[in-house]
Amino acid sequence: MNLIQTIRSIYGDGPVPLHRPVFAGDEKARLIECIDSNFVSSAGELIAEFERQVAAYTGARYAVATVNGTAAIQVALRLAGVGPGDEVITQAFTFIATANAIRYLGAKPVFLDVDEDTLGLSPEALERFLSDAATAGRPIKAVLPMHTFGHPARIEAIAEICARYHLPLVEDAAEALGSWTGTPTGTAARQAASHATRHAGTTGRLGTLSFNGNKIITTGGGGMIITDDADLAARAKHLTTTAKQPHPYEFIHDELGYNYRMPNLNAALGVAQMARLAEMLAAKREVATRYQAFFADRPETFITERPSTTANYWLNAVLLSDRPARDALLEATNAAGIMTRPGWQLMTDLPMYAHCHHDGLATSRWLQDRLVNLPSSVPDGWM
Repeated sequence: MNLIQTIRSIYGDGPVPLHRPVFAGDEKARLIECIDSNFVSSAGELIAEFERQVAAYTGARYAVATVNGTAAIQVALRLAGVGPGDEVITQAFTFIATANAIRYLGAKPVFLDVDEDTLGLSPEALERFLSDAATAGRPIKAVLPMHTFGHPARIEAIAEICARYHLPLVEDAAEALGSWTGTPTGTAARQAASHATRHAGTTGRLGTLSFNGNKIITTGGGGMIITDDADLAARAKHLTTTAKQPHPYEFIHDELGYNYRMPNLNAALGVAQMARLAEMLAAKREVATRYQAFFADRPETFITERPSTTANYWLNAVLLSDRPARDALLEATNAAGIMTRPGWQLMTDLPMYAHCHHDGLATSRWLQDRLVNLPSSVPDGWM
């Protein structure tokens, strides 16, 4: 059986998207409930309920819903003290939102290399850069790793380095709802994943999630800031609601804020989707298991979770031998009506970030030449 046949055995005939949403629960009922309440914008009980559910699931003490994941990163970085002229260390192998959120604050990204197995920021690259004498005096204000395709980065090692250099750690966990690493932190975490019980995004001072239409669960558009710090959570909510002070009728705004609060309509979808999250994760793990079995006796390398971590397998990924082999797979599958895609272009290859400092990005470029994302939706009839 070849790869196209394997994908067809999972997803059937017809066009196969890369990742589509699944609405198999109470989404319509929740939306009607929201409409009937007349609270459809950035106020409403379902926003608070969605925040409570996400906080409970991830083990974070607080969650603050935003209009999208990019806004969540931007606000989280501002809460971490990032401002104009500052530098933020991140990775070049990432979705552009990670870098854009830095620039929205007038700060500058510094792009370091990733690990081949996690696809996330390399602790060794981070240590090398920070220990280099040439780095001394740079206005570095935060470190922003990404949990790529739902595979946890070596976040504990990154956190230890950040602590030694007194740098706030902000995690881009946009793709990682349901991904775990580290040591037990609470009942909810232990129940969710027995051997890897710190949720992605909860190791640093602040973490961010995304609920875009292509994520495991979706609110149509939406994001979340998660943190254990009550003051940061309160300030996040304040900043994302235009920095408006509570008052019965006056409009009092005490600083530059953002209209970034998630609408209640979006939260209605999120509440319904959270009820099926465990089933979605189980179905996606089964898809990954089938891919892993297919590639077990082949020269290509299927990206699997590291020991002591649990990946959500948001987007399954395989590494080919070289760029021509990558391109041949992309052409054959897409011609057959099966959507596959390469990894992102490195941020430093884009015109707006070509001038930014980087460390050579050898592994990132190696991955870019070889990685292909495979269809990863929950198949029809599996829930």
